[in-house]
Amino acid sequence: MIFIDRAKIHVLSGKGGDGALSFRREKHVEMGGPDGGSGGKGGDVWIEADPQKNTLYDFTYRPLFKAALGENGRSKRQTGACGDDLVIGVPPGTLLFRNRKRVADLINPGDRYLAARGGRGGRGNATFKTAVNTAPHLSEKGEPSEEAFYDLELKLVADVGLLGFPNAGKSTFLSAVTQARPKIADYPFTTLTPNLGVARVRGKTFVIADIPGLIEGAHSGKGLGDEFLRHVERTRILIHLVDVFGYDGKSPAENLRTLNKELAAHSARLAQTPQIVAATKMDLTGSDKALAAFRKSFRKNKIFSLSSATGSGVRELMDAVVKALDKAPGVASFAPDPVDIVIEPDFQVEQTNDGWRVTGKKAARLAAITHFDQDEAVSRFQNILVKWGVEDALIKAGARAGDTVTVGDHRLTFRPALKHRSKR
Repeated sequence: MIFIDRAKIHVLSGKGGDGALSFRREKHVEMGGPDGGSGGKGGDVWIEADPQKNTLYDFTYRPLFKAALGENGRSKRQTGACGDDLVIGVPPGTLLFRNRKRVADLINPGDRYLAARGGRGGRGNATFKTAVNTAPHLSEKGEPSEEAFYDLELKLVADVGLLGFPNAGKSTFLSAVTQARPKIADYPFTTLTPNLGVARVRGKTFVIADIPGLIEGAHSGKGLGDEFLRHVERTRILIHLVDVFGYDGKSPAENLRTLNKELAAHSARLAQTPQIVAATKMDLTGSDKALAAFRKSFRKNKIFSLSSATGSGVRELMDAVVKALDKAPGVASFAPDPVDIVIEPDFQVEQTNDGWRVTGKKAARLAAITHFDQDEAVSRFQNILVKWGVEDALIKAGARAGDTVTVGDHRLTFRPALKHRSKR
């Protein structure tokens, strides 16, 4: 499986079913009346944290997700079936962004977010029956689908993060303490993707993440850079594996200080994460002398000695990890960005090159659910607009009888009520 930690998706909820226009007509049954049922609700689109997933690879070639449509209403007051909801599984630790704003952080398995709400079903003519209108010849269309675009970003959820420069022995250590089998070779190369493993020590289980090797300037994108630094932002503790013989011409102490600077430059939260330092490759000749020099020049932390190849020092290091986890805070989460609450009017009137346009969500919804091929539905549509004050607003703005007025996707001819025409 290819590790992908960023993706873009396009979601579309289900349209609501149309209401039915029907009358009961049965032999020997008088005054049957309207019996058109309402349409079913369209399916919602949910994004849910699925513990069986660990990459966003599935979204690489399938960016569009559609929920099921609601069924239309039928005669005999039968309501259409609701469309099935669509649940999109993502790895735990996935952040959701919409319009560049973080809207959700799905950390725990089962966490979910409503990405697109299904349209409500249109009402059948049976629901419009009143004492005044006992045989209504109108029904509603179902509400249209809701469309949205999301950016997904995975930040791995792990208790322990392994950090170090390339060829520090992180993958070898992970394979020694877990069942993970990352690619390991005897050459100066670095892991290209994060690896996860589950360790069990003294009856306690925790997840370890092997993060690809970093280099100086990683926080600004150098090398693999911040492509993978974000994966340690959730870890509860960090293990810095340092080649006891140094890296890139620098001593182990210099490499450790450089790595800590990179963490602080990337995130203030990372700079405060508890850390354990271990000197690796202690099975090689001259390692004892190199370790003594390392401890002498870097006395800020206790430095464990480790050889993943022989197993020397592994038990002591893992015991220290268990003790550190007992004191460490929980897995870090990221709160949604503040949302700007904008109270929109029911409608707005604006002049266009070819007439007038009535905008606003409420007006657009009314136009979307209206059957303009039904005379009673058109009359109801006009009466509602008059009640809202749309006609008064158009007259005040300068609209005249015969002008074209666009509401939603529909172009209508403006015919003001008699009281307005008499004033003209």
